[in-house]
Order: sequence, then C-alpha cells, then structure tokens
Amino acid sequence: METTQPLTLIQDSERLENRLKEIPPVPGVYLMRDRDDRILYIGKSKKLRSRVRSYFRDSQSLSQRIERMVQQVADIEFIVTDTEAEALALEANLVKQHQPYFNVLLKDDKKYPYLCITWSETYPRIFITRKRKAGSAKDRYYGPYVDAGLLRSTLHLVKQIFPLRQRPQPLFKDRPCLNYDIGRCPGVCQGLIDAEDYRKTVQKVAMIFQGRTEELLDILKQQMEAAAEELNFEQAGRLRDRIQGLQSLHAGQKVSLPDDRLSQDAIALSSNGDRACIQLFQVRAGQLVGRLGFVAEAQTAEPGAILQRVLEEHYRNVDSVEIPAEILVQHELPEAEILGDWLSDRKGRKVSILTPQRQTKAELIEMVAKNADYEMARMQKFSDRNAEAMQDLAELLDLPELPRRIEGYDISHVQGSDAVASRVVFIDGLPANQHYRRYKIRNPEVQSGHSDDFASLAEVLGRRFRDAGNQKRETGKIENNPDWPDLVMIDGGKGQLSAVVEVLREMDLLEDVRVVSLAKQREEIFQPGESLPVPSDPEQPGVQLLRRLRDEAHRFAVTFHRQQRTERMRRSRLDEIPGLGFERQKQLLAHFHSLDYISIATPEQLAEVAGIGPRLAQQIYEYFHP
Repeated sequence: METTQPLTLIQDSERLENRLKEIPPVPGVYLMRDRDDRILYIGKSKKLRSRVRSYFRDSQSLSQRIERMVQQVADIEFIVTDTEAEALALEANLVKQHQPYFNVLLKDDKKYPYLCITWSETYPRIFITRKRKAGSAKDRYYGPYVDAGLLRSTLHLVKQIFPLRQRPQPLFKDRPCLNYDIGRCPGVCQGLIDAEDYRKTVQKVAMIFQGRTEELLDILKQQMEAAAEELNFEQAGRLRDRIQGLQSLHAGQKVSLPDDRLSQDAIALSSNGDRACIQLFQVRAGQLVGRLGFVAEAQTAEPGAILQRVLEEHYRNVDSVEIPAEILVQHELPEAEILGDWLSDRKGRKVSILTPQRQTKAELIEMVAKNADYEMARMQKFSDRNAEAMQDLAELLDLPELPRRIEGYDISHVQGSDAVASRVVFIDGLPANQHYRRYKIRNPEVQSGHSDDFASLAEVLGRRFRDAGNQKRETGKIENNPDWPDLVMIDGGKGQLSAVVEVLREMDLLEDVRVVSLAKQREEIFQPGESLPVPSDPEQPGVQLLRRLRDEAHRFAVTFHRQQRTERMRRSRLDEIPGLGFERQKQLLAHFHSLDYISIATPEQLAEVAGIGPRLAQQIYEYFHP
C-alpha cells in the first residue's frame, strides 16, 4: 500500500492556522521540519507565536534562503523555556546537535579558509580547508581567516616548532619517513609516540589558534625550568627552542594595543542592503592575533541584529576558553544582555558587551569597520561582474529571468574506458560545491574501445531529471523544487545537445528545462531546434560565464575519471592472483591503502588481513616476488 507524504504547511492553510494557534506567546525554541521529518531550521524567540507566524505572512519580506525553507516546512515543534537566556542556550545546544541546513547564517564559500583539527582521530591531523564540513562533532574548526597567506605561514612555523603528524597517509608501511629522522614528526605512522602524549602536543598547538599564545608560553617556561632543575637539559633545550619559535611568531603581529592584559573581540560590518561583510578582530594580551571574516544576508535585518546572530553563531562553535572577557560591537545589539549572560555562563566569568563611543576602544571599532568597508567594496566589484554576466546571458538566450542556478555537464573517458560524467552548479555566478555530483556511466555499450558521448549525456540527464519526469506524468506538474536549474549547459555541439533534447522530450520536460550546449572550438552556443549558433562574441560576459562553468565541469569530470582509472589499474594486477576475489581485494586495499604497500608486505603482514589465510598470503607474496 502506497503512503503519500503530507502537504507542506503553505499548501494546507487550515492546518497551518491551527498549528500557529497551538504555539504559545512565551519564550522558547521552535523547530521546523520537512515532509521527511528532517529538521530544517531551529530558532528562538521571546514570543514564540508571533515569531513563527511572521514566516507565513504574505507581507513579510523574507530572504531567498528563508523563503525556500518556508516552502518546505511540513510541521513545527516548539519547546517552552522560562527565560530568553534559557532559549538562547537551548537553541545553541540543539543547533550544534542537529546542524540544520538553514541555520547557517554565515556563508560557507571558498573565499575564507579554516584551520581544522581532527580530534575524532586517534592521532589528530591539522590542516587548512576552504570548506567547513559537518563531519564528526569532535573535530574543531578555527576561522574563517581573512588572511590565507598569514594562516599558511603560521601553520608552517607551528609545524617547525612542534613535532606533528605531517602526512594524512604514511609513506612507508614498516618504517617512518624522513620527517621522523629530522624531528619534524614523532613517528605517528608507526605508533612510535603514545596517542595521549601526541594529543597533548596538539592541545598546545590549538592554544595558538585560540589566541592563547601568552598562556602557552607561560606553560612552556614552567616546563623548561622544571626540566632544568631535574638536570634533563636535552628536554629543557627542546622547550627553549619552542619558546623562541613562538616568540618569533608572536612578534610578527603588526598591531599592538595599549592594554596588554585585556582579552577582546571587536566586530563591525559593512552592508549594501543585500549582503553584509562582517569583520571580527581577536585581540589577546594587547596583540591582534586573528582577523575573521563572515558574509551574511542583510535584506530583512538591522545591523545590530546581524551582529547579534553572527556572534551567537560564532561563539556557539568555539571552546569556552576562546570567549574573551570583553566584546566591542559597532552597533547596539537588540538582546545584548541575554547574549552576555549566556557567554558569561559558558566562560564561567563575566563577559561584557560594549558599544564604545570614544577613545581607544572606539578607534579599534573604527579600524574594524574600515576593513569591513574594503571587503564589501571588493565583494561588490566581484558581485557586479557576476550580475553583469548573468544579465548578458539572459539577454543572449532570451531568458525570462536571470539564470541564478546554472548546471553544467561533461563526460570524461579514454576511448570508452572508465567513462564518467560530472555535474557542476553555479549559483549567482559562483561555484556551489555542495551541489556537485559525479556519475559512473552504466550503459553496457560504453566500454573500452567504444565510446558514445551522446548516449552517456542522455543517460546522465535522464538520471538527473527522472524523478521530476515521473512526478509530471502522475500529477501533470512539477511541484516547487529549490534545486531546479534556470539553465542547463552541455559541453559539446549540436550532436550532444540533440541527444539530451531527445531524452527530455521523452520525459515531457523539454518545456520545463532550458538547455543549451557550448562547443569548444569557437565557443559557440547552440539551442534546441536551431541549426545555427547563437550570435555572440566569445569574450562577452555571458559567454565567459558559460566558459567558466564548462571548464569547471571538465576539471571535475577528468579528476573523477583519473580516480576510477587508477583504481581499475590497481585492481587489474590483483585480478591476476588466483583465489583473490573482489571482496578480498577491497579488504587488502583498505588495510594497506595502496598497491605499493601490498607489493612490499611480508606473508605474515598479508595474513593479518581478514579473509587472507597463510596460503593465500604466500600466493600474493610470490606474485610480487617471483
């Protein structure tokens, strides 16, 4: 028996009104769920009913992000609290636990890098990443840092000062690499250092990125003196070198402030009405130790409210020791007292939130605001370029609206072998990596020695729009879909486009999906039913946008193809070993990580793998050592 999903609240006005009447006008937290019972958004309010009702008023001007969210809400839950401060604390805990997609106020794009420490691993790794992934809850992210160059140089110096894990995977199976010999790594790959001792080293490194360098220096000085008193001069010498290295790192700061005792964060923004660029300066012991940057939507919020939400989201993701004693804000916060109480409770001591008007603190806010203005101008210039490109493309293709979401598809193979496809997505002219997809071509006729890009593209587009096609056949229409593209671009000429048009026609979606192709040689754009390309100049903004999309789709497809080809080549050698089936090959590669390690392993090491007995281990060894 088929079960039908419930309607969203927007589609069922009677149920919406009844649900809103059930919500009391008291402080608390509300949770919005979709038709699959997933949490879309978690919010707080001092008057739950009026806050939740505001999402569904016709006159309410919502941002595009929140408007998309409201269209998907199928149910609303609420939790009543005694005070607004309790609601803020509960919201922070629930968001950290569930990580709802629409709770991300701050844009997570590739503009600013983060530093990640993988505390979920036995031997944590430390690396720079452009994307804050919702991986293990134990992993910690610091940033986003505005100055990527300074972050890289800081991490490079830190790895010179402290012996740290240098590689994500070991270079050799049975011995450490050169980094161990020169003292850069404590031999993590071979377990030459106890995991608990290594984590203590990483904790010291974390203090640097928490702005606690002075505190770390005090600890190291005490340890050095204790080692000297115990006549352990070798250990004391190592600690002395680390102290000198940290002091040189600390001396690199360009901004010093008069009060060398106070710990402060200063935050300011610059807005153009649609978006706000926020800068947060971290001052510890009179030194500027970090400059973080955020981007937030600003259509429906006052500057103080934007700063309030940015601070809530930022401090929700940091350790309590990273919360400063004083926070300087450019604009008064609407709920400064509630935020201050929550932060004080987390830190265990008083946290003051001030809006300075004169003297040194006001000058610091002015400097932060100036940096936010520069960042806003840079972003506006970049945004104007993308807006111009989308406008030009809309005019070029006679589109009814700007193509805000464009999908690009490409095929990659070598004479038909390891054929794969890619889908990349640009939103407002920028890559949206979270929407990228990779496809393995399933068509049995596409194989080594026989390629068919037309059939491969038809297969991929059929898989992409299959659900929408089924829905249209059943209901006669396509319901609101936030991931529906305004334009689809195929890498190729008229032949590739014709194959895609045919599969869209079979699904009755040709009128719903606007599709074009971009031919490589002359950068010509072809449209369905047109024998001649669209009159255009390869250097005009709209064509350049399609070229950037095409190049990104090609890069993404080629990368995936190389991965598949490398994996096949690994397996092709293992296939030659009698008695070594697919599952055992997987277990071997999972254990040794590469074919090179398998080839140098001893029979005893091979026999340690589940499913590999002594006899088979000997066969594998003899295959690589004839």
